[in-house]
This record gives sequence, C-alpha cells and structure tokens, in this order.
Amino acid sequence: MLSAKSLFQEIIDNDESFALFCSIAASGESQGGWENARIAALVPADQRDLAPKITRHGADEDKHGRIFDALMKKRGLRPVPVPPDTDYTMLLERHGIGLAHDRLRADRQLTVQDIVIYLAHSRVTEQRASEQMELLRRHFADHPDIGRAVRMISHDEDNHLAYCHEELLRLAYAGHGRAIQRTLRACALAEIRVHRDVSLAVMAHMGRILGWPKAKSAVLAAGIHAVYAWERFAGWRRMVSLEMPERRDALGGPPVTAPEFA
Repeated sequence: MLSAKSLFQEIIDNDESFALFCSIAASGESQGGWENARIAALVPADQRDLAPKITRHGADEDKHGRIFDALMKKRGLRPVPVPPDTDYTMLLERHGIGLAHDRLRADRQLTVQDIVIYLAHSRVTEQRASEQMELLRRHFADHPDIGRAVRMISHDEDNHLAYCHEELLRLAYAGHGRAIQRTLRACALAEIRVHRDVSLAVMAHMGRILGWPKAKSAVLAAGIHAVYAWERFAGWRRMVSLEMPERRDALGGPPVTAPEFA
C-alpha cells in the first residue's frame, strides 16, 4: 500500500536516494539562509526592528542546511548535484516570486514594498515547509537516525510561519493590507504550480534510483496532480489567510544551535 510513510521510508533506506533528498533539502535551506542575510542587511530604516528577526530566520535556514549535510556525513555519504528541475527556490525566483537575487546583490536599501514581498513569499513557502515537516514529524519523530533532526527543523518552521503571520498583520494594520493580500495570492498560485512541478521531478528521480515500476510512478504522479487540482481550486486559500499566532515574537530570541549535527 502506498503511503507517505512507506514512500519516505523507501527513500531513507537507500543511500543514493537519501543523498539526493538531503542534497536537495540542504541546497534550498542554504539558499534561504543567504537570501535572509541579504534582506537583513538591506532593511529600510523605518523597519530596522525587523533586521534581527530576519537574521534569525536566515541563521535557522543555514542551520537546517548543516543538519542535512550532517545526516549524509553520518552515513558516509557526500552531497550530490541538485537536478535543476528539483530546485524549488530557484524555480520560484524564475516565476517572479520573492525578491530577485539581482536585487539582493545590489547594495541598495529595500523599500517597505520589498519587505511586503519578502514576508508574503515567506508566509506562503513557510506554510508548505511547516506542513511537510509536520508530516515527517508525525511518522519519523522517533526514528533513530533522523528523528531529532525532524523535530528540530519542524519546530523552527512553525516559528517561521508564526513570525510571518505576526509581521504581515503588523504591516496590514499600518495600511498595507491590500498590497499584502494581492501579493499573497500571486505567491500562493505560483507556489502551488512550482510545488507540483518539483514534486513530479523529485518522484521521477527517486523512481529511477529505486527502480519503481511504471504503474507505481503513474499512481504517484496522479496523486501529485490531484493535490494540485485541489490546491488550485481551494487549497491555496490556506496560504493567504492571516491570524495572530499563538507563538508571539517567535524569532525574537537568539537562534538555537545544533551542535549535535553541525
């Protein structure tokens, strides 16, 4: 029987597929760390209180990248090249979602509108990350090899999502509500397309590595398309709603280090 747990168990039990999974994850997290560090350095003067939180966000992403690298090292594996069709972060940028890397490389202060774009992009992508890590935590929180990593990263992603809600609501109260909703909707609709395409690509690569029969690959692809259809119809709305989180000031303290991994 196909299930999320059985599929992921297959992936982590095979060295080649596990190395690919961790390499894809580490690459995306490291990219997120760089982006947040640049945004923190370019925050406009009237939003400087955000800079430490954005820095903390980036530090968490860098930590996650080190954790995935450490999981590979623990099994004697090396990172492998990330196939371009699985590069979620770069594909989002190509779709015009978030702040372009050329903009972040320029030593020019961001605007409040740029901060709205950054936070809306983060709110959508952190929703996805939080849900994915919650799924892994549900099935693998007690796994002897990856359980501790799953619990730590899941906790961080929940913090990131709470932070995005709180800061976007702050900006909405300051008069940016319409721009926030417009940007959130555009981000969500683009993200669900990219997530579908990346999911299909990852499953295709894993299928080749693990020797999945065509029928199994076809069922998985159909499932991915079905999720996309639901998200395109209604599911995207969960990515654009805003509510004050239970975790207030979730990124207000120092980052939690991961000496057991990094």
